[in-house]
Amino acid sequence: MMQTDRMEEADEVRIWVLTDNYYDSLRPDSEVSTHYRVGAGECIHAEHGLSYYIEVSTGEGTSRCMFDFGLDGERIWDNARLLGLDLGRSEAFVLSHGHFDHWSGAEEILRRIGSPGGLPFYVGEEAFLRRGSLRPGTTEVQDIGKLERGRLEALGVRLIEVREPVQILPGIGVTGNIGRVTDYETPNPALLVRRGERMEPDDFRGELALFFVLKGKGLVVVSGCAHAGIVNTVLHAQKVSGVREVHAVIGGFHLINAPSDRIRRTLEAIRELEPRHLVPAHCTGFEALTAFSREMPEVFELNTAATRYRFSALTR
Repeated sequence: MMQTDRMEEADEVRIWVLTDNYYDSLRPDSEVSTHYRVGAGECIHAEHGLSYYIEVSTGEGTSRCMFDFGLDGERIWDNARLLGLDLGRSEAFVLSHGHFDHWSGAEEILRRIGSPGGLPFYVGEEAFLRRGSLRPGTTEVQDIGKLERGRLEALGVRLIEVREPVQILPGIGVTGNIGRVTDYETPNPALLVRRGERMEPDDFRGELALFFVLKGKGLVVVSGCAHAGIVNTVLHAQKVSGVREVHAVIGGFHLINAPSDRIRRTLEAIRELEPRHLVPAHCTGFEALTAFSREMPEVFELNTAATRYRFSALTR
């Protein structure tokens, strides 16, 4: 259970997807989503990366945070400007894991905020290790970078490692290390991490997700990539929050290039969780996206960059 006295229930959770792999100016809005329509001379930036700005309203007021920072901080800042957001109002930064498409934009965003004055920056275990990957059909390891602790600290943030579930701001929960329950959500052996002198398969033991308890509706769970498995992530959020009902799941499901059996079993498990809204994003992969769209059309949302999701205790 939570390492706090009580998780504040949210009256409303608002999530802006500052960047994602895909943008569609003509995508229709839904009961929970609003898509930004570009005007003349405007451009929304999409990339192989993911970044969110989140506001949570509780009885104590409004909490604000950023979760993940994409690749290009300058373009993400521009997207936020078009969306009418001031990223400088963030009271905390949270990083899901140590892959470059989630942390690369952080330094530029912090520079543009200017003098964050001890802004808490939450990371998981092993966030600062070097990562690598194996291209299909090769044995040569591609270096995919390393987040530098010193460079972030030089920009004025206060780094906090999270291993246990914690409420970082009223209404905003961080999972801590995500428990592994399913037998099919296994790490990709082509994704590597340097521990000591060796590159070895990355089990993403320190991956973090966010969760919110929406009053009268249940959990809203937000993942970065869900390398730990999106089902494991939601089950963990249920366990640490003590809340069974799942209102919404949004984020990367990391089913890109996954075997069809894993996609099938993930879909079946998500269906059993009965979310009211399902928003796969980023690294979910085309095959899994189309499967969720086909098999769960009543709850599925196709995510795009520059979309705002509003989950309210007063609406469905």
